[in-house]
Formats: sequence, C-alpha cells, structure tokens
Amino acid sequence: MSNQPLKEILHNGLWKQNPGVMQLLGLCPLLAVSNSLVNGISLGLATTLVMAVSSGAIAPIRSLIPNEIRIPVYILIIAVLVTVVQYAMNAYLYSLYVVLGIFIPLIVTNCIVLARIEAFAAKNPALPSALDGIAMGLGLTCVLAVLGGMRELAGKGTLLSGIDLALGDSTKEWVVHAIPDYNGFLLAILPPGAFIGLGLLIAGKNWLNLRAGQKRAVAAAPAPGDDGCTPAAR
Repeated sequence: MSNQPLKEILHNGLWKQNPGVMQLLGLCPLLAVSNSLVNGISLGLATTLVMAVSSGAIAPIRSLIPNEIRIPVYILIIAVLVTVVQYAMNAYLYSLYVVLGIFIPLIVTNCIVLARIEAFAAKNPALPSALDGIAMGLGLTCVLAVLGGMRELAGKGTLLSGIDLALGDSTKEWVVHAIPDYNGFLLAILPPGAFIGLGLLIAGKNWLNLRAGQKRAVAAAPAPGDDGCTPAAR
C-alpha cells in the first residue's frame, strides 16, 4: 500500500470526515461526557482503542462471515473488546470508570464503531482498517477534548479538572485555574451547553473549509489578462 492512501485515511478521520463534526455520529456520549477535558479525552481514547482493534480484527475474517449475520457478529466482537476495556478501567482507573459510568459499555452500540466497520473494515485489509479505526477514533477524541475544554473553561474556569482520577493524586497540581475567583457558568456544563459548544465547533469547521476553498479558487484562477493560450510563434 502506498503512502497516499495512508495519508488520505488519516486526513479523512482527523478532518475531512471527522465523526464528531462532519458525520455527527455518536452524539450521545459526545454530548453527555464532554463536560470536562479529562472526561472527553478518556472516553475518546477508550473508543479509539475499541475501533482500532475491532476494525483490525474483523477485516481479515470479513470474507468468512455470512452476509446475513454480519451485523450480529460485528457487535459480538465489539462487545468482547469493550468488556475488556471496561474491566481494565474498573481495575486500574476505578475513579474515572465511575465518572464515565454507563458510557463505557455503551461503546458497543456506538454508531461510530459499527459504521466504520461496515463502511471500511468490511471492504479493506487489516492494516488500513486498523489505521482507519485509529484515525476516526482520534478525530472523535479531538472533538471531545476541544468541546470538553471549552465547557470546562466556561463552566468552571479550569482545565484538567479531575485529572487525578486518571493519573493519581500526585497530578492534582496539574489543574489549571485559568479564571481565578470564577463563580462558574452552569449552562456550559449542562447538556444545553454541549449542544451550543458542538454547534460552534461545526460552524468553525465549516468556516475553515469555506475559507480553504476560496483560497484554492483564487490560486487556480488565471492571472488578469491571461487567456490561457500560448502565444503564436513568429
């Protein structure tokens, strides 16, 4: 496989077909858990791990799965991987596991995971399928991180609040109090704040895409007085 497809897969997952702000898949955990930077990144990385391993595992056996039962088989494989991730977080990151709660097992039914398996892993080899899972998962993680950071900053005036749940008590000093003596803005950390923040992210991405398209159009336009014809030789 050439480098171009690899770059295209990464570009699609991280930007062009980003599941959070372009495909708008998996909005339930995206809106519910993204009330802080740490929560958003944690759930995003867990989803990325499941997507990468499930896509890489299903791609080699896709031809062995009867078409009529492919969806139940995909869900079964995803459920096994999510269970492993859930038990691992329960054992080693229990406090964070409690915070994320039901949204960890709900990765099984997350339409992002199943959609990428059906659209990509079921039609491509293992390596690009795993890379697609990583790219899409990291694209979702970036959206969760930015949205969580925005909501936490507006709602609490801090960043990295709760990082000790993931990395231990010694990291409590890493919390950034960006706005001292801030009384908080409750709407930002409630579900309506998630919808508003996601809308701003979608609008920002559309604006950047429009601006990039205008720049390409200007660069491709002929210079004034240039009719595109080669002068005749004398």
